[in-house]
Amino acid sequence: MPVPSPDRACFVAERRSLDLRTMATEDPRVDAYIAKAAPFAQPILTHLRKSVQAACPDVVETIKWSMPFFVRADGRILANMAAFKQHCAFGFWRGRDAPGAGKAGEAMGQFGRIETLKDLPAARELKALIQAAAARTDDGASPPKKAAALRPALAMPDDFRAALANAPAARRNYEAFAPGKQREYVEWVLEAKRESTRAQRIAQAVAWLADGKARHWRYERG
Repeated sequence: MPVPSPDRACFVAERRSLDLRTMATEDPRVDAYIAKAAPFAQPILTHLRKSVQAACPDVVETIKWSMPFFVRADGRILANMAAFKQHCAFGFWRGRDAPGAGKAGEAMGQFGRIETLKDLPAARELKALIQAAAARTDDGASPPKKAAALRPALAMPDDFRAALANAPAARRNYEAFAPGKQREYVEWVLEAKRESTRAQRIAQAVAWLADGKARHWRYERG
């Protein structure tokens, strides 16, 4: 059996090292997350995972706020996905400057409520969206500045905070929402004129948040 030349051996070792650097780094916790998801959600999560890996081979998987996240090698967050009782969600971290990709606003992320694979863009379009999102993390540019349009932050009402503290899933989903989506819930609670109305709104908010729903999900569903 011929012995590989030193140059050939170096080439093979270098190529193997390069292949390892360009492979997605999977996290076994994501495997466990998918396995525990509802049966309808498992093929959706698996498809999203493979789509991200194919479009961005150097992505690193992790778990943040109890849901799978996809992070670039330099630590910048690319996207995240989640499974709920009746739908899944997927979104880009820099969603504010992401192109229109679905019914954003009815749930976490830019794709709205994902109940079947048919709710996602075609494979080629989804790959292009993921690669575009990856390019935005590569260019190092900051998201569009909208400081002048930002409103002052609202303090979280104590009763709303207490309700979220007693509902871990709702609290995690609330914290994962963009500030604007969080504000919509806080404003809704603060606008209640009666204590009974306020209590009802807090209970409804916690129920919606536990399912990953945005405040105006019913009206924004297309």
